[in-house]
Amino acid sequence: MELTEQDTHAQSPPPGPPRRRRWPTAVAVIAPVVLIAAAAFFVLRDDARHDDSSAPTQAGQLGRIGVPYDSSWPVWGFTHTQSSADVGPASEVAAAALDDQPLIQNQHIMGWGADNPEPSPGQYNFAALDRRMNYIRKTGGIPVITLCCAPDWMKGGRAGQTDWTRLEAAPLPEYYDDFARLAATVARRYPYVRHFMVWNELKGFFDERLGRWDHEGYTRLYNQVYDAIKAVDPDIKVGGPYVPMYSHAHDRGSHVRGPWGSVDRIALEAVEYWLAHKRGADFLVIDGPTASDDKDVHPDEVTALDKFVAINQWLRSKTDLPIWWSEYYIEPSTDPWSEDKRVAMHVATLIDQAKTGAATVLYWNRIPVREGDRECKGCLWITTSVPDGGTPGRMLGVLQSFARWFPAGTPMVDVPSSSGKVRVLAQPRKIVAVNLSTERVEARIDGKKFTFAPYQVRWLDRDSR
Repeated sequence: MELTEQDTHAQSPPPGPPRRRRWPTAVAVIAPVVLIAAAAFFVLRDDARHDDSSAPTQAGQLGRIGVPYDSSWPVWGFTHTQSSADVGPASEVAAAALDDQPLIQNQHIMGWGADNPEPSPGQYNFAALDRRMNYIRKTGGIPVITLCCAPDWMKGGRAGQTDWTRLEAAPLPEYYDDFARLAATVARRYPYVRHFMVWNELKGFFDERLGRWDHEGYTRLYNQVYDAIKAVDPDIKVGGPYVPMYSHAHDRGSHVRGPWGSVDRIALEAVEYWLAHKRGADFLVIDGPTASDDKDVHPDEVTALDKFVAINQWLRSKTDLPIWWSEYYIEPSTDPWSEDKRVAMHVATLIDQAKTGAATVLYWNRIPVREGDRECKGCLWITTSVPDGGTPGRMLGVLQSFARWFPAGTPMVDVPSSSGKVRVLAQPRKIVAVNLSTERVEARIDGKKFTFAPYQVRWLDRDSR
């Protein structure tokens, strides 16, 4: 095979660090925003829309062109947050960038851009969620819905009111059936959505008395939601438990550990309980940072990536369910990276996820710290709230490149690198390679020698001539 280089860098301008987010209680951060109404619904389109007709199609990852969705190869995408691409005068610029290559677009039913869907029992308000879902379809996105969070009256609040500072509170057990009915209502309202995640990071399910997750309570909620969704359409895919896989710098007797630390045992116990007591599931959902104790990576940022590999291997020993990483975070909060390093490290993460059996990987899109801030670190596009915004960031280019060249069903080719500093992922016609060091590195890949600048990413064509 002869290699030819397609491009050496993803698009600019730069995004920023996808640090482990804190759940702020400020209304300005988690309250929904007024979204621009979408102009029309669009169906998923195949890759014939793109100049390079040889690229695989992400739309096929839902089985719509004959590729089974339960393939072990990843589906790539992101989660919408409050001030997403559909907000502001430059929303069409971002829409054009999103439409260029379909990605999974995940949306919560309450918060992160959506209003309270049922302010009072039986009284629904889907206007904001409708607009966001319309935008996802307009931009060719593969829609996924996260069934979180719960209206106030389900968690001890007053009907007709919304206290956004209590967004993370779980519904009370006596309202689990009401939340399940709401989930079924959502499924009927958006029949084109075929994948639902139940809840988010076990929010509100921590048992302070026992010092662990209330995995029993969550699983009861999950089972009721699962039954309600399947009653709407048994072919809809439902997954949980969306456990945050936190870790510690020092070994605390966990079964999943390495030089990067040890995964918290209560996270593993929550997964194991859910696996043993769930009514059913079509995929398993987790998330987490490489940082230990939610602060620093150990012993270095490259070795810390092995945490995700170890978790995937542990999960695969427990279940055959497809593994979904609903969120992932790799940059320490104490030492922000350069843009080249940030992109390189994310590329390496996606390579590792693909090689170790992740079925879906979603990027949590950040929002500007201040409205109109063009320097939003970690955002997929420059804020659309300014007239000249909406330009895609380099991380959006990374996700779209993986979606184009490594969708579900793509056969993997074993192409080693002669340098341990350069990671490689290959399919029959395309290779992505990344240098994870601060040095220039020479590496032989598929029989041809390449020189990589520090943290350089290269997309290479495999030419059989």
